[in-house]
Order: sequence, then structure tokens, then C-alpha cells
Amino acid sequence: MTRPTGALALVAALAGALVAVVLGFLTFGAQATVAPDGVPVAVAAPPEIAQRVAAHGGGQLAWTVATPAEARRLLEDKKVYGVLELAPGPAATVVTSGAVNPAGTQVAQQALTGAATALAGAPKQEVLHPVSLAGRVAPLAASALAWIGALVAGPALTQLAKRTGRSLGAGARFLQITGAGVLVTAVVAGFFALWDAALPLTADVLGFVFLAATAFAAVQAGLLRLLGLRAMAVLAPLYLVAPAVAGQVPELLNPAYRALLWSWTPFRFAAEGLRSLLQGVPDAPDVTTALGVLGALLAAGLLVALWPARSARQEAEAHLADGVVEVGVH
Repeated sequence: MTRPTGALALVAALAGALVAVVLGFLTFGAQATVAPDGVPVAVAAPPEIAQRVAAHGGGQLAWTVATPAEARRLLEDKKVYGVLELAPGPAATVVTSGAVNPAGTQVAQQALTGAATALAGAPKQEVLHPVSLAGRVAPLAASALAWIGALVAGPALTQLAKRTGRSLGAGARFLQITGAGVLVTAVVAGFFALWDAALPLTADVLGFVFLAATAFAAVQAGLLRLLGLRAMAVLAPLYLVAPAVAGQVPELLNPAYRALLWSWTPFRFAAEGLRSLLQGVPDAPDVTTALGVLGALLAAGLLVALWPARSARQEAEAHLADGVVEVGVH
């Protein structure tokens, strides 16, 4: 007995509506609920002035009182997004850094400029590690391109193997992972040179991009091996989440998005680590963190994608949901 066409149409419409709800929460919802909450900033000023400044901004800002040297060290380590320096007298300076996420820098700069203006007039603006527009966009763009490049390569290999009746071995998967890493790195390097010739294409930068691309490709290959093309239901939406969540600092996100999405999304580790490297801060804490996270993703992905103990029967069952059953004569 076949189901009525009208019922199938309603099921399809419901599926579309559910996908719209999920993506609405994951993408536009994160952007629509952005609001400053405890944005970390520092003030370097005499104690009595520093206390007055620290009362500015309410819960939107989290102030740290420090010496000028300590405050700038906090900014270099990305523990604050901006520094307000108030020397004795009328002079005031707002210090920001191009190595910090632009979303956090913008909020901090506006808040610090307002506080300085209220106390001592319009402040001077100083930027550590000056960055161009391309430099602000490049880190997140490279992370997203690495993900989408691998996202196309993995399913393409799976489909080509099915169409030609060939089974995928560990060698083919490894070649696809490393090949995607090399080619995506070349693509990213080409875009960097096109967007801004001043962007450094050093061994540190290119090596980091290669690590991110191969880590993403390995994770995707592992999931595709386990789930077949059903893995795309998980992998594709992650690409849509990247700009909305990874492009923000956690203090601007709704606590729910901060805990459930930003805390673990691989894009933010890749983007923030690359941002520091592009601005010549290789010893920044987020570079070390990113290397550890991406290295772990690469190891886990390779382990799943290349593990040799899986039987031919299990491989066939993984592809059953894709509508293809391979038959061989032994």
C-alpha cells in the first residue's frame, strides 16, 4: 500500500520547516542575540582614577586594574580586548590589538573611548599589530574554506568509488585527506596573496593552515566511513554555524550559544590561532591551544578513517543507507 501523495508532500514540508528552525537557532539566532556581557578590558591609571573608570559600563564590561606594562601584556595574551591608559594630566590613550578578534576589539574600543572622553576628553588611539580589512577577514575565511574544501572532497571520493564499483581502502582515504590538506592550503595561500600582499605566507602560517585542513578532512573522512553520506547531515550544518558563532567572542554571545556551540566548534580554534600567527604573535596562548585541539582532531580522524580491522560486511552495511550494495566474488 502506497502513501497518498498529499501526505508525502506534508512530510516533506514539515522536514523543511524543521531544518529552517534548527538553522535559525544555530545561525541567525546567535547573531540576533549578541549583547556585551563581561567584555574584558584593562585600565592603567592612578588608583583613585582607576576606581572611577571601573564603575563605567556596568555588567557589560569586566575591568582589570593594572600597570601600563601589565595591561599591554594582558592585551598581547588576549586576556583583555583593549586597554585604557590614563597618565597623570589630561592625556588618555586607548590601546587595541589587531591580533584580537575584531568583534571584541570593536566593543572594547567604543567602551574605552566613551570612558576616556567622559574623564579626559577624546583619547588617542593606538593599535598594536595593525591589521588590514583582509587581515581581519582572513582567519575565519581560511577556516571555513578548509572545512568546505574537505567537505566536498570526502563525499566526492565516496561517490566516485561507488560509481566505479571500487572499495575504499586506507591508502585511498589517506591520500584524499593529505591531498585535500595540500590543495586547500594552496587555495588559501592564493587568496591571501590576492586579498593583501602584506599577509605573511610563512612556514608557520602555511603549516597551521595545512594542519587545520588535514584535521578537518580526517574528521570528515572518519564520519563518512562510519555513517556513509548520512554524515553530511552533521557536517554540512557545521559550515553554516562557523561565521555566526566562531566569528564572535564569547562575551558577546548568549550564554546558551556560548556553552553549546562556541565552546567546542573547531572553527574558532583554527581562526583565532591563525589570527595570532598572521599578526606575528606565535607565542599567543590561543596558538598553543589550537595546535593541541587540531592535532587531537587529526589523530582521532585518522584513527577512525584508517583503522584496518573493519570487515567488508561492516563496510557494506555503512553504505546500505546510501542505496548502494556492493557485490563481489571471492
